[in-house]
Amino acid sequence: MRFSDLRVLDFCWVGAGAFVTRLLADLGAEVIKVESHAHPDNLRLSGPHKGGAKHLEGSGYFASRNTNKKSIALNMGRPEARAIAKRLARKCSVVTNNFRPGIMERWGLGYAELAAADPALIYLAMPMQGSSGPHKSYIGFGSTIAAISGLVEMSGSPDRAPIGTGTHYPDHVPNPGHALVGLLAAIFHRARTGEGQYIELAQLESTVNLLGPSILRYSACGALPHRNGNRRNGSAPCGVFPCAGDDVWCAIEIENDTQWRALVEALGRPQWMVDSRLDTLAGRTGSIDAIEARLAQETRRHSADELVFLLQARGVASSVVETSRDVMEDRQLNARGYWRAIDHAQMGRITVNVPPFFSAEEGRKREPAPPPLLGEQTREIATTLLGLSESECTRLMNEQVLW
Repeated sequence: MRFSDLRVLDFCWVGAGAFVTRLLADLGAEVIKVESHAHPDNLRLSGPHKGGAKHLEGSGYFASRNTNKKSIALNMGRPEARAIAKRLARKCSVVTNNFRPGIMERWGLGYAELAAADPALIYLAMPMQGSSGPHKSYIGFGSTIAAISGLVEMSGSPDRAPIGTGTHYPDHVPNPGHALVGLLAAIFHRARTGEGQYIELAQLESTVNLLGPSILRYSACGALPHRNGNRRNGSAPCGVFPCAGDDVWCAIEIENDTQWRALVEALGRPQWMVDSRLDTLAGRTGSIDAIEARLAQETRRHSADELVFLLQARGVASSVVETSRDVMEDRQLNARGYWRAIDHAQMGRITVNVPPFFSAEEGRKREPAPPPLLGEQTREIATTLLGLSESECTRLMNEQVLW
Protein backbone atom coordinates (compact mmCIF):
# COMPACT_ATOMS: atom_id res chain seq x y z
CA MET A 1 0.00 0.00 0.00
CA ARG A 2 1.27 3.44 -0.96
CA PHE A 3 0.09 6.74 0.45
CA SER A 4 -0.63 7.80 -3.14
CA ASP A 5 -3.37 5.13 -3.17
CA LEU A 6 -5.28 6.98 -0.43
CA ARG A 7 -7.94 9.61 -1.02
CA VAL A 8 -9.03 11.44 2.14
CA LEU A 9 -12.20 13.51 2.56
CA ASP A 10 -11.09 15.94 5.23
CA PHE A 11 -13.62 17.81 7.38
CA CYS A 12 -10.96 18.66 9.99
CA TRP A 13 -10.35 22.27 10.77
CA VAL A 14 -8.21 24.44 13.05
CA GLY A 15 -5.22 22.61 14.57
CA ALA A 16 -5.07 18.98 15.67
CA GLY A 17 -7.10 17.22 12.97
CA ALA A 18 -5.74 19.36 10.17
CA PHE A 19 -2.20 18.44 11.20
CA VAL A 20 -3.03 14.71 10.90
CA THR A 21 -4.35 15.04 7.36
CA ARG A 22 -1.54 17.42 6.44
CA LEU A 23 0.98 14.68 7.24
CA LEU A 24 -0.96 12.22 5.06
CA ALA A 25 -0.93 14.77 2.23
CA ASP A 26 2.78 15.43 2.71
CA LEU A 27 3.41 11.69 2.37
CA GLY A 28 1.53 11.48 -0.92
CA ALA A 29 -2.15 10.94 -0.11
CA GLU A 30 -4.78 12.96 -2.00
CA VAL A 31 -6.44 15.01 0.74
CA ILE A 32 -9.59 16.94 -0.16
CA LYS A 33 -10.32 19.62 2.43
CA VAL A 34 -13.97 20.61 2.83
CA GLU A 35 -14.77 24.20 3.84
CA SER A 36 -16.83 27.07 2.52
CA HIS A 37 -17.04 30.83 2.31
CA ALA A 38 -19.97 30.58 4.72
CA HIS A 39 -17.83 28.69 7.25
CA PRO A 40 -14.12 28.89 6.38
CA ASP A 41 -11.54 27.13 8.48
CA ASN A 42 -10.94 29.34 11.52
CA LEU A 43 -7.21 29.14 10.88
CA ARG A 44 -7.67 31.25 7.76
CA LEU A 45 -8.65 34.06 10.14
CA SER A 46 -5.76 33.43 12.55
CA GLY A 47 -2.44 35.24 12.41
CA PRO A 48 0.22 35.79 11.55
CA HIS A 49 -0.99 37.17 8.22
CA LYS A 50 1.14 38.02 5.20
CA GLY A 51 0.64 41.64 4.19
CA GLY A 52 -1.02 42.21 0.82
CA ALA A 53 -2.77 38.84 0.63
CA LYS A 54 -6.50 38.63 0.02
CA HIS A 55 -8.88 38.05 2.92
CA LEU A 56 -8.77 34.37 4.06
CA GLU A 57 -5.64 33.64 1.98
CA GLY A 58 -2.77 35.10 4.00
CA SER A 59 -2.60 33.10 7.23
CA GLY A 60 0.75 31.55 8.07
CA TYR A 61 -0.98 29.42 10.71
CA PHE A 62 -3.32 27.95 8.07
CA ALA A 63 -0.37 27.36 5.75
CA SER A 64 1.43 25.36 8.45
CA ARG A 65 -1.45 22.87 8.65
CA ASN A 66 -2.52 22.47 5.03
CA THR A 67 0.37 21.96 2.62
CA ASN A 68 -0.26 19.55 -0.26
CA LYS A 69 -4.04 19.53 0.24
CA LYS A 70 -6.82 20.29 -2.21
CA SER A 71 -9.78 22.48 -1.24
CA ILE A 72 -13.40 22.07 -2.26
CA ALA A 73 -15.89 24.76 -1.31
CA LEU A 74 -19.03 23.02 -0.05
CA ASN A 75 -21.62 25.06 1.81
CA MET A 76 -22.82 22.30 4.14
CA GLY A 77 -25.79 24.37 5.23
CA ARG A 78 -27.37 23.55 1.85
CA PRO A 79 -29.01 20.14 1.21
CA GLU A 80 -27.45 19.91 -2.26
CA ALA A 81 -23.99 20.37 -0.75
CA ARG A 82 -24.59 17.57 1.73
CA ALA A 83 -25.68 15.29 -1.11
CA ILE A 84 -22.49 16.14 -3.00
CA ALA A 85 -20.44 15.42 0.14
CA LYS A 86 -22.02 11.94 0.38
CA ARG A 87 -21.13 11.24 -3.24
CA LEU A 88 -17.61 12.46 -2.59
CA ALA A 89 -17.27 10.25 0.50
CA ARG A 90 -18.02 7.19 -1.65
CA LYS A 91 -15.02 8.13 -3.80
CA CYS A 92 -12.69 8.29 -0.78
CA SER A 93 -11.06 5.60 1.34
CA VAL A 94 -10.68 7.74 4.48
CA VAL A 95 -13.03 10.32 6.03
CA THR A 96 -11.87 12.56 8.90
CA ASN A 97 -13.43 15.18 11.17
CA ASN A 98 -12.83 16.87 14.52
CA PHE A 99 -16.33 18.22 15.15
CA ARG A 100 -18.37 17.69 18.28
CA PRO A 101 -20.41 14.43 18.23
CA GLY A 102 -23.55 14.61 16.11
CA ILE A 103 -22.49 17.12 13.45
CA MET A 104 -21.47 14.60 10.82
CA GLU A 105 -24.50 12.41 11.63
CA ARG A 106 -26.81 15.38 11.15
CA TRP A 107 -25.36 15.84 7.69
CA GLY A 108 -25.86 12.15 6.87
CA LEU A 109 -22.09 11.60 6.99
CA GLY A 110 -21.76 9.53 10.17
CA TYR A 111 -19.69 6.38 10.18
CA ALA A 112 -22.67 3.97 10.28
CA GLU A 113 -24.27 5.48 7.19
CA LEU A 114 -21.05 5.75 5.17
CA ALA A 115 -19.73 2.32 6.19
CA ALA A 116 -23.02 0.70 5.14
CA ALA A 117 -22.14 1.73 1.59
CA ASP A 118 -18.42 0.99 1.94
CA PRO A 119 -17.39 -1.47 4.70
CA ALA A 120 -13.72 -0.81 3.86
CA LEU A 121 -14.01 2.84 4.84
CA ILE A 122 -11.64 4.19 7.50
CA TYR A 123 -13.27 6.93 9.56
CA LEU A 124 -11.44 9.15 12.02
CA ALA A 125 -13.38 11.26 14.53
CA MET A 126 -11.60 13.57 17.00
CA PRO A 127 -14.20 14.98 19.44
CA MET A 128 -12.75 16.96 22.32
CA GLN A 129 -13.89 14.59 25.06
CA GLY A 130 -15.25 11.62 23.11
CA SER A 131 -18.68 10.64 21.79
CA SER A 132 -19.99 9.35 25.14
CA GLY A 133 -20.01 10.52 28.74
CA PRO A 134 -21.50 13.59 30.45
CA HIS A 135 -19.17 16.04 28.67
CA LYS A 136 -19.46 14.66 25.14
CA SER A 137 -21.05 17.85 23.79
CA TYR A 138 -18.42 20.21 25.18
CA ILE A 139 -16.42 22.12 22.60
CA GLY A 140 -13.08 23.85 22.85
CA PHE A 141 -9.63 24.33 21.41
CA GLY A 142 -6.11 23.30 22.39
CA SER A 143 -5.95 25.84 25.21
CA THR A 144 -9.22 24.49 26.63
CA ILE A 145 -7.94 20.92 26.51
CA ALA A 146 -4.67 21.94 28.16
CA ALA A 147 -6.68 23.40 31.05
CA ILE A 148 -9.09 20.50 31.64
CA SER A 149 -6.33 17.91 31.27
CA GLY A 150 -4.31 19.36 34.16
CA LEU A 151 -1.47 20.59 31.97
CA VAL A 152 -2.05 24.29 32.65
CA GLU A 153 -2.19 23.84 36.42
CA MET A 154 1.33 22.39 36.41
CA SER A 155 2.88 25.21 34.37
CA GLY A 156 4.32 28.35 35.94
CA SER A 157 5.97 29.66 39.07
CA PRO A 158 4.88 28.63 42.58
CA ASP A 159 4.03 32.20 43.62
CA ARG A 160 1.94 33.04 40.55
CA ALA A 161 -1.22 31.84 38.81
CA PRO A 162 -0.86 28.96 36.32
CA ILE A 163 0.33 30.20 32.93
CA GLY A 164 -0.02 27.11 30.75
CA THR A 165 2.15 26.34 27.75
CA GLY A 166 1.72 29.61 25.88
CA THR A 167 0.15 27.94 22.84
CA HIS A 168 -2.47 25.35 21.93
CA TYR A 169 0.04 22.64 22.82
CA PRO A 170 -2.37 19.65 22.58
CA ASP A 171 -3.09 20.64 18.96
CA HIS A 172 0.56 20.51 17.98
CA VAL A 173 1.92 17.33 19.56
CA PRO A 174 -0.10 14.69 21.46
CA ASN A 175 -3.47 14.77 19.69
CA PRO A 176 -2.32 14.73 16.06
CA GLY A 177 0.43 12.25 16.97
CA HIS A 178 -1.94 9.75 18.59
CA ALA A 179 -4.53 10.21 15.84
CA LEU A 180 -1.95 9.59 13.13
CA VAL A 181 -0.79 6.37 14.81
CA GLY A 182 -4.37 5.13 15.04
CA LEU A 183 -5.08 6.05 11.45
CA LEU A 184 -1.93 4.38 10.12
CA ALA A 185 -2.73 1.23 12.10
CA ALA A 186 -6.19 1.13 10.50
CA ILE A 187 -4.70 1.66 7.03
CA PHE A 188 -2.25 -1.20 7.64
CA HIS A 189 -5.08 -3.42 8.93
CA ARG A 190 -7.20 -2.73 5.85
CA ALA A 191 -4.28 -3.49 3.54
CA ARG A 192 -4.01 -6.93 5.18
CA THR A 193 -7.70 -7.77 5.67
CA GLY A 194 -9.80 -5.43 3.54
CA GLU A 195 -11.69 -4.33 6.67
CA GLY A 196 -12.43 -0.72 7.46
CA GLN A 197 -12.29 0.84 10.92
CA TYR A 198 -13.94 3.53 13.04
CA ILE A 199 -11.31 5.41 15.04
CA GLU A 200 -12.27 7.79 17.82
CA LEU A 201 -9.58 9.96 19.33
CA ALA A 202 -10.84 11.80 22.41
CA GLN A 203 -8.45 14.73 22.56
CA LEU A 204 -8.71 15.05 26.34
CA GLU A 205 -7.64 11.42 26.81
CA SER A 206 -4.73 11.93 24.43
CA THR A 207 -3.47 15.01 26.28
CA VAL A 208 -3.77 13.42 29.73
CA ASN A 209 -0.87 11.15 28.70
CA LEU A 210 1.46 14.14 29.10
CA LEU A 211 0.86 14.08 32.84
CA GLY A 212 2.39 10.60 33.27
CA PRO A 213 4.69 11.12 36.30
CA SER A 214 2.23 13.34 38.20
CA ILE A 215 -0.62 10.88 37.63
CA LEU A 216 1.55 8.03 38.92
CA ARG A 217 2.60 10.09 41.95
CA TYR A 218 -0.99 10.91 42.85
CA SER A 219 -2.20 7.33 42.36
CA ALA A 220 0.66 5.98 44.49
CA CYS A 221 0.65 8.41 47.41
CA GLY A 222 -2.00 11.06 46.85
CA ALA A 223 0.55 13.84 46.28
CA LEU A 224 -0.20 16.62 43.81
CA PRO A 225 2.50 18.34 41.72
CA HIS A 226 3.51 21.89 42.57
CA ARG A 227 4.32 24.56 40.00
CA ASN A 228 8.06 25.02 40.12
CA GLY A 229 9.04 27.11 37.12
CA ASN A 230 12.05 25.62 35.34
CA ARG A 231 13.22 23.69 38.37
CA ARG A 232 13.12 19.90 38.43
CA ASN A 233 13.36 17.51 41.35
CA GLY A 234 16.68 15.68 41.32
CA SER A 235 18.54 18.45 39.47
CA ALA A 236 20.05 21.59 40.97
CA PRO A 237 20.42 24.04 39.44
CA CYS A 238 18.05 23.58 36.51
CA GLY A 239 16.86 26.62 34.62
CA VAL A 240 17.38 29.28 31.99
CA PHE A 241 20.07 31.88 32.64
CA PRO A 242 20.95 35.20 30.96
CA CYS A 243 24.03 35.53 28.78
CA ALA A 244 25.86 38.50 27.25
CA GLY A 245 23.65 40.52 24.93
CA ASP A 246 20.05 41.66 24.84
CA ASP A 247 17.52 38.93 25.72
CA VAL A 248 20.03 36.09 25.15
CA TRP A 249 19.72 32.98 27.31
CA CYS A 250 21.06 29.49 27.83
CA ALA A 251 19.47 26.49 29.51
CA ILE A 252 21.54 24.56 32.07
CA GLU A 253 20.68 21.44 34.04
CA ILE A 254 22.99 19.91 36.67
CA GLU A 255 21.93 16.33 37.30
CA ASN A 256 24.74 15.17 39.59
CA ASP A 257 27.71 16.33 41.63
CA THR A 258 30.20 15.61 38.84
CA GLN A 259 28.35 17.99 36.54
CA TRP A 260 28.32 20.64 39.26
CA ARG A 261 32.10 20.44 39.52
CA ALA A 262 32.32 20.70 35.74
CA LEU A 263 30.14 23.84 35.81
CA VAL A 264 32.39 25.34 38.48
CA GLU A 265 35.49 24.69 36.36
CA ALA A 266 33.88 26.04 33.16
CA LEU A 267 33.06 29.31 34.93
CA GLY A 268 36.61 29.71 36.27
CA ARG A 269 36.00 28.50 39.83
CA PRO A 270 34.24 31.55 41.30
CA GLN A 271 34.84 31.67 45.05
CA TRP A 272 31.19 31.25 46.02
CA MET A 273 30.88 28.10 43.88
CA VAL A 274 33.73 26.22 45.63
CA ASP A 275 31.83 26.27 48.93
CA SER A 276 31.81 22.62 50.10
CA ARG A 277 28.15 22.95 51.14
CA LEU A 278 27.27 23.06 47.44
CA ASP A 279 29.09 19.84 46.58
CA THR A 280 25.98 17.70 47.07
CA LEU A 281 22.49 17.76 45.58
CA ALA A 282 20.97 18.24 49.02
CA GLY A 283 23.20 21.21 49.73
CA ARG A 284 22.47 22.87 46.39
CA THR A 285 18.73 22.23 46.68
CA GLY A 286 18.68 23.95 50.08
CA SER A 287 20.38 27.02 48.65
CA ILE A 288 18.76 27.03 45.21
CA ASP A 289 17.42 30.61 45.32
CA ALA A 290 20.87 32.03 46.09
CA ILE A 291 22.57 29.74 43.56
CA GLU A 292 20.26 30.78 40.72
CA ALA A 293 20.71 34.48 41.48
CA ARG A 294 24.52 34.29 41.61
CA LEU A 295 24.77 31.89 38.68
CA ALA A 296 22.88 34.42 36.57
CA GLN A 297 25.62 36.96 37.37
CA GLU A 298 28.28 34.51 36.18
CA THR A 299 26.52 33.50 32.94
CA ARG A 300 26.02 37.16 31.94
CA ARG A 301 29.79 37.41 31.43
CA HIS A 302 29.74 34.85 28.60
CA SER A 303 28.23 34.70 25.18
CA ALA A 304 25.61 31.95 24.97
CA ASP A 305 27.46 30.03 22.25
CA GLU A 306 30.76 30.20 24.11
CA LEU A 307 29.25 29.08 27.41
CA VAL A 308 27.30 26.19 25.88
CA PHE A 309 30.46 25.02 24.09
CA LEU A 310 32.40 25.03 27.37
CA LEU A 311 29.69 23.20 29.27
CA GLN A 312 28.94 20.56 26.65
CA ALA A 313 32.65 19.81 26.34
CA ARG A 314 32.57 18.97 30.07
CA GLY A 315 29.45 16.82 29.89
CA VAL A 316 26.99 19.37 31.24
CA ALA A 317 23.52 19.43 29.67
CA SER A 318 23.13 22.90 28.18
CA SER A 319 21.78 24.68 25.13
CA VAL A 320 21.34 28.13 23.70
CA VAL A 321 17.72 29.27 23.96
CA GLU A 322 17.03 29.86 20.28
CA THR A 323 14.55 32.25 18.69
CA SER A 324 12.28 31.35 15.78
CA ARG A 325 14.80 32.98 13.45
CA ASP A 326 17.58 30.87 14.94
CA VAL A 327 15.57 27.70 14.37
CA MET A 328 14.83 28.58 10.75
CA GLU A 329 18.51 29.33 10.15
CA ASP A 330 19.71 26.26 12.06
CA ARG A 331 22.47 24.50 10.11
CA GLN A 332 21.39 21.04 11.22
CA LEU A 333 17.76 21.45 10.14
CA ASN A 334 18.71 23.04 6.84
CA ALA A 335 21.36 20.42 6.09
CA ARG A 336 18.64 17.76 6.37
CA GLY A 337 16.21 19.64 4.13
CA TYR A 338 13.67 20.20 6.88
CA TRP A 339 12.78 23.73 5.74
CA ARG A 340 11.51 24.33 2.20
CA ALA A 341 10.72 27.56 0.37
CA ILE A 342 7.60 27.38 -1.80
CA ASP A 343 5.52 29.83 -3.84
CA HIS A 344 1.98 30.69 -2.75
CA ALA A 345 -0.47 32.44 -5.07
CA GLN A 346 -1.31 35.13 -2.47
CA MET A 347 1.47 35.04 0.10
CA GLY A 348 4.39 34.88 -2.30
CA ARG A 349 7.49 33.02 -1.16
CA ILE A 350 6.89 31.24 2.16
CA THR A 351 8.82 28.68 4.19
CA VAL A 352 7.23 25.42 5.30
CA ASN A 353 8.55 22.35 7.05
CA VAL A 354 8.38 18.75 5.86
CA PRO A 355 7.41 15.73 8.02
CA PRO A 356 9.95 14.90 10.73
CA PHE A 357 10.08 11.28 9.55
CA PHE A 358 10.80 9.69 6.19
CA SER A 359 11.86 6.36 4.71
CA ALA A 360 15.53 5.73 4.09
CA GLU A 361 14.64 4.67 0.54
CA GLU A 362 12.66 7.74 -0.47
CA GLY A 363 14.30 10.33 1.76
CA ARG A 364 12.89 13.84 1.41
CA LYS A 365 12.58 13.91 -2.36
CA ARG A 366 8.95 15.10 -2.41
CA GLU A 367 8.65 18.85 -2.88
CA PRO A 368 5.75 20.31 -0.86
CA ALA A 369 2.87 22.01 -2.63
CA PRO A 370 1.45 25.21 -1.14
CA PRO A 371 -1.72 25.22 0.94
CA PRO A 372 -4.80 25.69 -1.23
CA LEU A 373 -6.81 28.83 -1.68
CA LEU A 374 -10.36 28.44 -0.39
CA GLY A 375 -12.18 26.26 -2.94
CA GLU A 376 -9.21 26.33 -5.32
CA GLN A 377 -9.85 22.83 -6.68
CA THR A 378 -13.67 22.90 -6.47
CA ARG A 379 -14.34 22.76 -10.20
CA GLU A 380 -11.58 20.20 -10.80
CA ILE A 381 -12.96 17.83 -8.14
CA ALA A 382 -16.58 18.30 -9.15
CA THR A 383 -15.95 17.59 -12.82
CA THR A 384 -13.25 14.91 -12.74
CA LEU A 385 -14.21 13.01 -9.59
CA LEU A 386 -17.98 13.49 -9.48
CA GLY A 387 -18.66 13.86 -13.20
CA LEU A 388 -20.53 17.16 -13.00
CA SER A 389 -20.66 19.24 -16.15
CA GLU A 390 -19.08 22.67 -16.36
CA SER A 391 -22.50 24.28 -16.61
CA GLU A 392 -23.73 22.36 -13.55
CA CYS A 393 -20.67 23.50 -11.58
CA THR A 394 -21.30 27.08 -12.58
CA ARG A 395 -24.95 26.84 -11.51
CA LEU A 396 -24.02 25.37 -8.11
CA MET A 397 -21.40 28.04 -7.58
CA ASN A 398 -23.84 30.81 -8.44
CA GLU A 399 -26.40 29.30 -6.04
CA GLN A 400 -23.77 29.21 -3.29
CA VAL A 401 -23.74 25.42 -3.01
CA LEU A 402 -20.21 24.97 -4.31
CA TRP A 403 -19.19 28.13 -2.44
